[in-house]
Amino acid sequence: MTKAARIAVVTGAAQGIGRHTAELLAERGYSLVLTDRCPPTETLRTVRERGAAVVDVLGDIVDEEIVGQIAEAARARFGRADVLVNNAAISLIAPAESLSAADYRRVLEINLVAPFLLSKAIGTMMLAQGAGSIINVASVAGVVGIADRAAYNASKHGLIGLTRTLAAEWGGRGVRVNAVCPGWVKTGMDLTDQAAGGYTDTDITGRVPMGRFARPDDIARAIAFLADPQESAFVNGHALLVDGGWTADGGWESLRLRHR
Repeated sequence: MTKAARIAVVTGAAQGIGRHTAELLAERGYSLVLTDRCPPTETLRTVRERGAAVVDVLGDIVDEEIVGQIAEAARARFGRADVLVNNAAISLIAPAESLSAADYRRVLEINLVAPFLLSKAIGTMMLAQGAGSIINVASVAGVVGIADRAAYNASKHGLIGLTRTLAAEWGGRGVRVNAVCPGWVKTGMDLTDQAAGGYTDTDITGRVPMGRFARPDDIARAIAFLADPQESAFVNGHALLVDGGWTADGGWESLRLRHR
């Protein structure tokens, strides 16, 4: 490990935002601990091509034993962790009245409880170092309500609340905690949700002032900004919207389209 290398832990690294984040951090000289429920084979290949030292841990991050293995992998291989990206999440589209308690709890476990467990395990290392950055990947669904997503919305609202609380507790001890709130991103999750018939591309592009979906790289670059101890040195407890103006625009479609 070179003196300049910083260590980042990225969850949900096999695809989408997690993969793009790992690749971008690798380009910027980070060493990586990657985790997912399935082998992040392609991500491992591409980050190694970029020269990154990397270790991966497979498993479900709602399992405290797996979380402990992730923290131990960072400690054993690299001796520290400088950045944690809590990216792994699931979505669930269903009317609230038909949503089972088991499904509701499962979304909260993955999207909200697991980030807490990881923040506690990795954050403890950062607190001992006196430095670190945690970035929680929340959503526009964490700042506004979107129908048929009671569990997902609740989990992302909660994740922003967790972000702010940890920022208040840990900022004075050198550990910054922030959130990135993407709008709709073209990933495997989006394709799965669309296949269920909930919305179309036009529903999203017509609503976003910038007239397009976010790209995974758009989100990865926001994460990299918050990870950097110089670029975002005094940013703590912030929920950074990366939504193309979705939450800023209170207008209607015909008005929005007239300004394109």
